[in-house]
Amino acid sequence: MTTGFTWQKAGSLVYLTADLLTATGLVRHGFSTRHGGTSTGAVPGLNLGFKNGDAFEVLENRRRFLTALGLNPRALVAGRQVHGTRVAEVRAEDAGRGARAWEDGLPATDALITNVPGLPLSVYTADCVPLLFLDPVCPAVAAVHAGWRGSVAGIVPATLAALRVTYGTRPADVLVAIGPSIGPCCYEVDEKVIAPLRDFPFWQEVARESRPGHWYLDLWELNRRQLTAAGVPAENIAVSGLCTSCHVEDFYSYRAEHGCTGSLAAVIALKP
Repeated sequence: MTTGFTWQKAGSLVYLTADLLTATGLVRHGFSTRHGGTSTGAVPGLNLGFKNGDAFEVLENRRRFLTALGLNPRALVAGRQVHGTRVAEVRAEDAGRGARAWEDGLPATDALITNVPGLPLSVYTADCVPLLFLDPVCPAVAAVHAGWRGSVAGIVPATLAALRVTYGTRPADVLVAIGPSIGPCCYEVDEKVIAPLRDFPFWQEVARESRPGHWYLDLWELNRRQLTAAGVPAENIAVSGLCTSCHVEDFYSYRAEHGCTGSLAAVIALKP
């Protein structure tokens, strides 16, 4: 059970939608689970990432997921994620970039923005935080991949800034859904991760010491705090609260599965 998100089914395929995005009627979107795919072997289920699965199976899984969302799988756009802060504007001519091969994705890109209707943006995770943005006033959307490096480096405020510069988005209008990822219950980190986090005035409120030299880090709250600091109202942010490591029966988790895992996807597109 989770608040503000709804479980959806399409045959054997299961995914999540964020109620605050659905309520606008402006987008099609979803956060995938591991249920309903064709992948077998070491990474069974709805694996949506090329880097850890058979390309033929991944293409079929993407077709199933995008079709369930009412979107065109051949128009899907993906970035070659590097845990950085590059935000790419996606135009109509970019449709299909990264849809059928990882190498065709937008290079070194962890956040995608567009105002083109019907153009699905996607990010891929297996413990990192997926965020989907919607500006319902100057209609535009974003898909963001935020691991600890991207979160600390400011991928979220960078995305808001790109939306503002490119489409005239005001942070006060933005709606954000923070999907399943590793939670503060399971994400234990060391000093290498905590050191750059100490620059944040609230760092002790998102990191809880677990043992000497180690902390449990709350990536949900870290990103939520950055959103509100940038002007997004707290009531415009939905957090699934679902930990991928705790719920490995439903989600892929790099940490819980010791690196032998698949990729989840978060996808959003403006309705035509």
